[in-house]
Amino acid sequence: MLENIRLAFHGIWAHKLRSGLTMLGIIIGIAAIIAIVSTIQGTNEQIKQNLIGAGNNSVTVQLYDGDYPIDLSYYTLPSGIPVITQDVKDEIGKLREVSAVSLFTSRYINNSVFNGNLPLDSGRVLGVDADYFNVFSYSLLRGRSFVQSDYDLCRKVVILDDTAAKILFPDSSPLDRTLEIMGEPFVVIGVVMQGSAFTPTYDTIQDYYNSVNSGATSTGGGVFIPNRAWPIVFQFDEPQSVAVKAVNTDSMTNAGKQTADILNARLSLPEGSTLTYKSQDLLEKARQMQDLASATNRQLILVACISLVVGGIGVMNIMMVSVTERIREIGLKKALGAKKRVILFQFLTEAVTLTSVGGFIGVLAGIVLAEVMSRMSQTLVYISVPFIVIGVLFSMLIGVLFGVFPAVKAANQNPIDALRQQ
Repeated sequence: MLENIRLAFHGIWAHKLRSGLTMLGIIIGIAAIIAIVSTIQGTNEQIKQNLIGAGNNSVTVQLYDGDYPIDLSYYTLPSGIPVITQDVKDEIGKLREVSAVSLFTSRYINNSVFNGNLPLDSGRVLGVDADYFNVFSYSLLRGRSFVQSDYDLCRKVVILDDTAAKILFPDSSPLDRTLEIMGEPFVVIGVVMQGSAFTPTYDTIQDYYNSVNSGATSTGGGVFIPNRAWPIVFQFDEPQSVAVKAVNTDSMTNAGKQTADILNARLSLPEGSTLTYKSQDLLEKARQMQDLASATNRQLILVACISLVVGGIGVMNIMMVSVTERIREIGLKKALGAKKRVILFQFLTEAVTLTSVGGFIGVLAGIVLAEVMSRMSQTLVYISVPFIVIGVLFSMLIGVLFGVFPAVKAANQNPIDALRQQ
């Protein structure tokens, strides 16, 4: 086998131009497949990050009226919705897919938060418990977080996210400064930032809306107050939302669904009511969008496979030429006692070696092409090692499939007739 491989490389090197042109179809096909698959997986990861975020695994379960979430900026306070108790929170926390739980209330706001005459044009005000910042993976940038006495004494203190802090206090530190929420003064005690400064990439307006709705805050920033202080600004017993942190990304769907089931089991609503708790199944949304993107790219892979078939035909053609050129060599070997399988494996090895070299070059070209596409389109790429291995193995398979016929023809040569050839 090693001798056959050595002879194959010697033949490739002896006819460099011919071998290069023969491998061109294989190189183009493998490079195209590697580049397309890398782009597909990069796009899928980008879609997942846009909807879910950079790995915080948080799922929000909130009250819906039919298909629309309840926002008391527009809805009246619904009746028959019990306050979520600590016992219910503990039950949710015991779910296998859940690692942390938080209860919170929220309102979208428009010119309701002011630093003097400077308004926060958009964003959300949230009344949060002590677990909220952990569930949504917030880190403290400046100041302090809420402590138990802030809850016990219903202190009018507020924490801003980094976006809201820049808008409301563009030229100074917000710490120990006073801002107004619905006319009530609150003292800023801290600034937080979610995750690792992840910025989603939006390809469509729908991507934007999905991303905004999936997080704890909107792009206008978040203003956080203790949930015990919520009635100072808004109403008592407003419907709460539940945020759960799943143990991993793949558990998000089940964690959200089971949490919603627990909350809905405690509702006592009149017949015909459309109020229900629902989770934002962002993982399923991501999969649907990934499937849509992959359907188009699978067609591109099919086109690349056609290029491989064309390359395989080129390999068959050049191997037929090689058999004709070396007909006397074949006759001499058979006259000296070489068996059919020896001749067969020699030419088959040469075909496989030719396509394998083309496959390796195609993989390198595909990686380079994927990186170029990433820089030009500003999208993620993900180089898949399994697909690199599959690409090389597929190029070897092309060599076997299209090298069999020339190899069989060489092995079946009559030694007397072969030695007569000039």
